Amino acid sequence: MRLLHRASSWRSLFAHEEHPDPARLPPLLAPLRDALAELGPAPTLPEAHAWQPRLAEALMRLDLPAWRISQLISDHNDWLYRRAIQLALSEMEGQGWGTPPVPYCVIVMGSGARQESLLGPDQDNGMIIADYPDSRHTEVDGYFQVLGERFTDRLDQAGIPLCSGHVMARWPMWRKRLSEWSEQLAIWTAGRRVKRVQQANILLDFRAVHGEGTLAEALADRVARLMPQAGLFLDEMGALLDELPVALDRFGRLSGSLDGAPHERAINLKQQAVLPLVAAVRLLSLRHGVREVDTRERLAVLVLKEALSAETSRALTAALERLQGLLLEEQCRGVRSGRGADGWVDLSRLGEDQRLLLRHDLQQIRALKRRARRG
Repeated sequence: MRLLHRASSWRSLFAHEEHPDPARLPPLLAPLRDALAELGPAPTLPEAHAWQPRLAEALMRLDLPAWRISQLISDHNDWLYRRAIQLALSEMEGQGWGTPPVPYCVIVMGSGARQESLLGPDQDNGMIIADYPDSRHTEVDGYFQVLGERFTDRLDQAGIPLCSGHVMARWPMWRKRLSEWSEQLAIWTAGRRVKRVQQANILLDFRAVHGEGTLAEALADRVARLMPQAGLFLDEMGALLDELPVALDRFGRLSGSLDGAPHERAINLKQQAVLPLVAAVRLLSLRHGVREVDTRERLAVLVLKEALSAETSRALTAALERLQGLLLEEQCRGVRSGRGADGWVDLSRLGEDQRLLLRHDLQQIRALKRRARRG
């Protein structure tokens, strides 16, 4: 089942090869127009990536909701990916590599796939390659290995760092033929082995960003067929939710882990709020055959599947948006101060009403985790 949404004109902002022309934007969009004018008409990849905090602040001045800003940051990251891949392809063709030997698709995973990116993500990507005979493996995989290395290097140089866990198309683990991906998923979901569940968890939120999108659709079909038969796998995924505690103590008071905290008033809302919410919604979605990847859409479809009440879905959707708003404001502040963008939020900056809402949202997420584990 898929929900139908009216397309937003905002989503066309970074859909083309070039950035939008600020002269064509109306006066009503002056903050965005000014931000684009500062960037210039032909930015390099590093310039375009470094401009993202300016983009986020312009969109905040336009009073866009945090979830929409997150979508647009994701769209801009997609633009950076497409540009890096196109530059790598042109360079390879100029060096005699020719054009891609078979159809392929570059996918993004994690928050980028869910279109929930904030500032400062690293790379999480992979590649699905159309099936070809084993006799051509050296030729075909050699080409895509070089492509994967070159576009991920370009993104790294632009400011989107290489994934420390090696979840990138430059590595064979995340670059496979479609049939190999199907076999890999069958192995990962066949039982209750923690490492395999963790690896599958990375892949299960994915979306095509460049290339032949039907390959990604075919892999999504495979996921949809496998999940209803993967009871032990889903049970272990539920058990792993315990590794994502929310930032509450046993009395329901705000209290996060101070490991790596910049100061004692900080709570990592990415690790101890957003990620537990996203993981619990993903698990429920897999249990109930939901094909959507975006967390907001998943929550809506879970109501149609009678897995969540409409009231609970609305509350969790609102919680996600409030968390994204808190994180985005703090990230912009961190960039301005030179600290950079991370997942920490300073509780002392929040008013009493915000702290009460945050406690309420975290209690909702804790209850959702229990619900997701039950199935």
